[in-house]
Amino acid sequence: MLKDVFVTKEEIAEQFAIAENIKATIGKGKTAFISTFGCQQNEADSERLMGLCALMGYGKAASLETADLIIFNTCAIREHAELKVLSKAGALRKLKEQNKSLITAVCGCMAEQAHRRDKFLTSYPYIDFIFGTDRLHLLPQMVANVLAGKKQQVYISGLPHDKFGVIAEGLPVVRESGYKAWVSIMYGCNNFCTYCVVPHVRGRERSRRSEEVLSEIEALVKAGYKDITLLGQNVNSYKGEYSFPELLSRAAAFDGEYWLRFMTSHPKDASRELVDVMAANPRIAPHFHLPMQSGDNRILQLMNRRYTVEQYMEKAAYIKEKVEGIALSSDIICGYPTETEEEFEHTVEAVDKAGFDMLFTFVYSPRPGTPAAQMEQVDHKVKTDRFARLSALENKRAEELNARFLGKKLRVLSDGGEGGIFKGRTGHNKIISFTLPEGVDEAEAKAGNFVTVEVTNTAAYTLDGVMTKD
Repeated sequence: MLKDVFVTKEEIAEQFAIAENIKATIGKGKTAFISTFGCQQNEADSERLMGLCALMGYGKAASLETADLIIFNTCAIREHAELKVLSKAGALRKLKEQNKSLITAVCGCMAEQAHRRDKFLTSYPYIDFIFGTDRLHLLPQMVANVLAGKKQQVYISGLPHDKFGVIAEGLPVVRESGYKAWVSIMYGCNNFCTYCVVPHVRGRERSRRSEEVLSEIEALVKAGYKDITLLGQNVNSYKGEYSFPELLSRAAAFDGEYWLRFMTSHPKDASRELVDVMAANPRIAPHFHLPMQSGDNRILQLMNRRYTVEQYMEKAAYIKEKVEGIALSSDIICGYPTETEEEFEHTVEAVDKAGFDMLFTFVYSPRPGTPAAQMEQVDHKVKTDRFARLSALENKRAEELNARFLGKKLRVLSDGGEGGIFKGRTGHNKIISFTLPEGVDEAEAKAGNFVTVEVTNTAAYTLDGVMTKD
């Protein structure tokens, strides 16, 4: 364990005191709006930011236009996500003109990149402060500084490769859902895949204490949460008091009706021990996301993934063998720098052989500061053509695999419904629409309830069914 990566209790208490002072100063009726871009980790971070906003006396705004505090929590994984943020940030100028006391901020992965920070500071001078991925706990101090007249402040750790960033425990959380929850178990990444900015913007790996994680999960179960997802850039690298398989096993041992999920696993570290824990515990959802990224060994080496196609296939086969009916999903990058047509065909063959229930396919997007951005690029038309071809194959394979659920009775966590049509998600992470049999009260299928649904129709990425009375 790295003792120096934890924010002290005294530092957290100081922020809480500042928050209470802000609450007393601004009075009642102020609201905050957090716009979240990107991954599940950003969603989890935004829930903590909203918790701190609540501590400062800010309620949750119904819209961007009605907020007194606006925070953009940004993503830098792909260019499309960055352009989306920059486009929406332009709307803040008009809102600032309409509400002179409006406070605006940008945080997240874009904030950790110098060229993006410079863009915000020069082109968006109405943004009051910018803060990095491990500065969330300082939100009260940052807001207090704006209220004191300080503008265009930057709060960045400036993480080089050998730094870890920090972990702040005990922050309040305002969750988006009353029955689904994110639980971060670690932050950062040590893998340095040649296409990825995550180690540069989120720092090196650091793990939360196991007891802190387990206490949070136990509290969620006691509060009635049904679907709990453990988050980490590579959960298999978790280094708390317990290994990740042991942590998962203990997390599944609390009394209550709930599912556990986790993401993401790096294939080089995904262990048989983890799969065996999944197979032995029905509280762990039968879904495994294992990013392949490419089905060609030269490209995998170029990506610095540190496994071969053969090693990946061996692990995928073990997962499917040990966990009955499990859904395997993956990520693939199309048109990686220098990828030839033959190498892409190797990926097509690997995807077809692996049999993914879900495949998240992406056109390669160069990320500034990464080795891949300096490599010879594949023509954009070639990349998009490969994307379309692989997507067509996966649509076909997903439809074939979903057919195995036809006529089966599946446990479903309901997301509620209206007009007699309900939606939910299975343990396999399948979206399902279902109706109720005659005589069943709609309250039985309200959001957050587990129900049993018999599948009556299947498509590539959705299922249809009827709730059963048993």
